Amino acid sequence: MHHKISLFLFVFSMISISVTAQIVKPPIGRIAIVADGNSPDPDDLGGTAISIALLRAAGLENRLVHYSHSCDLVRDDRISEKAEKERHHLMQVACDMTARRWGGFEQLTFYDAIWQKDETINDLAWAINASSAEDPLWIIEAGEPDIIGMALKKTPNEKHQYVKVVTHHPANDNAGDFYTWQQILDFGIEEVRIPDQNIKLKVDIEQWDWAKNHEDSRIRLIWTIGNIAELDNIVNFQKGKWDCSDAGMILYWITGANVNDGLKQGGIEDVKNMLLKYINKNPEIKRKK
Repeated sequence: MHHKISLFLFVFSMISISVTAQIVKPPIGRIAIVADGNSPDPDDLGGTAISIALLRAAGLENRLVHYSHSCDLVRDDRISEKAEKERHHLMQVACDMTARRWGGFEQLTFYDAIWQKDETINDLAWAINASSAEDPLWIIEAGEPDIIGMALKKTPNEKHQYVKVVTHHPANDNAGDFYTWQQILDFGIEEVRIPDQNIKLKVDIEQWDWAKNHEDSRIRLIWTIGNIAELDNIVNFQKGKWDCSDAGMILYWITGANVNDGLKQGGIEDVKNMLLKYINKNPEIKRKK
């Protein structure tokens, strides 16, 4: 009986390893993320934390060459100046603290697209300039397209054929104050469009109790950051919800994108499985008292 149980556990572990290997199959190239979070909808808080954690869990943290937030360059009247300032700080914390706790992003600067506008555009332009057929750049449009447009304008036309912009929602595409979505397409980039990720990744907050109550503080940190959006009190449509919808584009890229048949409609279980596999394999180092 003991041998049968041991054999079962061995086979089960081999299957788990096989499944994990099949899930993580990104296309060639690097990835850049342009998020907002300073706009009225605070979902980028959870989306940012999950995106960073997913890349680390997949072992792809070195492929992330640009991350900027607060890309909504003109403040919406639905959010006050004071609340807008809060959001900038919260988004920076979501970036820096998640990256520090999960590790692996020491080479990266997380930019505020308004407060560090020139640096943000230059950093994304550098990533575009480094692109080639063998090393394309995948830009995740997790906010308005203006920063992407400004970086594209600053770079040679011949580089744009190696840039792919991943999008999941017209609310981002059509919200630019300086660039329309058609103008982004006119640069000659490749549009990679997937379904609305809110469908499976904006869920009742109770579905995240597994993270809220997890023994590993890295998981609880993610839950805390995402929960701020529910408590933010600027918009009503996040009440009772835990939303990491933009991270669905990261999940899609990690699992193959449009090259290797990536997961177009990932859900909470997909996120949970990937994060917990990493946590189980890389347990938290406890500080000595």
